Amino acid sequence: MKAIVLSAGQGKRLLPLTAEAPKCLLPLSDEVNVLELQLHALARCGVKQATVVIGFGAERVERLLAATPIPGLRVTTQYNPFYAQSDNLATCWLTRHEMLDDFLLLNGDTIFEDRVLRRVLGGPAAAVTVTIDQKRDYDADDMKVSIGETGRLLAIGKTLKPEIVNGESIGLLCFRGKGPGLFSDVLERAMRRPEALKAWYLSVVNELAQEVAIETASVRGFWWREIDSPEDLEEARRSFGARSEAPPPLEAAAARC
Repeated sequence: MKAIVLSAGQGKRLLPLTAEAPKCLLPLSDEVNVLELQLHALARCGVKQATVVIGFGAERVERLLAATPIPGLRVTTQYNPFYAQSDNLATCWLTRHEMLDDFLLLNGDTIFEDRVLRRVLGGPAAAVTVTIDQKRDYDADDMKVSIGETGRLLAIGKTLKPEIVNGESIGLLCFRGKGPGLFSDVLERAMRRPEALKAWYLSVVNELAQEVAIETASVRGFWWREIDSPEDLEEARRSFGARSEAPPPLEAAAARC
């Protein structure tokens, strides 16, 4: 299993904190930043290879990765020269050559505890699995989902009608078996459209859900956060620091994943 981490954006809503460095390098504590937390979680759960898509502040990310290698995880980078003009559909499309085998796809601003990854990797080997959570209310910025009684994804998007919404995507997907090929093909089709540069990759997941069965994995009650704003960052730092259980050693955690 490999991972693709989409970390090309600047994170303008976090300015001035992201004036020079992208939000994937924002510190969560004195010891770890957003990208490091993601990569260590991947390594602890047995993922052996990760491709980090970079753009804004690329040199800073590359210096960090060179200076702080992750034991057991081979990390490479893919530069997106269009990061300032495109949304994450194009960023994702640039990594289609990595989508030949099973892989995880992570948003660069989603952080999570190891149990989230264990839930996804330990679930049924569906072609495509979207990791979801549920809460009482959903706002306009949430990537909302509609799920059938069996857990199958029916629709995903920010503008779904409230009456059909029963969860949100956390920004972590798993592709296995025929899933990588299916996703790569639909990305290729989508990138030929005039609106492609301003589209999210989850818009093509929504299309794919109308053609094939896409499963969901609920991580309700598990710790995860998406960081889009200063308020998100402050809360992520507070809740991360308040978690009482320190991350387990790599070897012990990998044995449980």
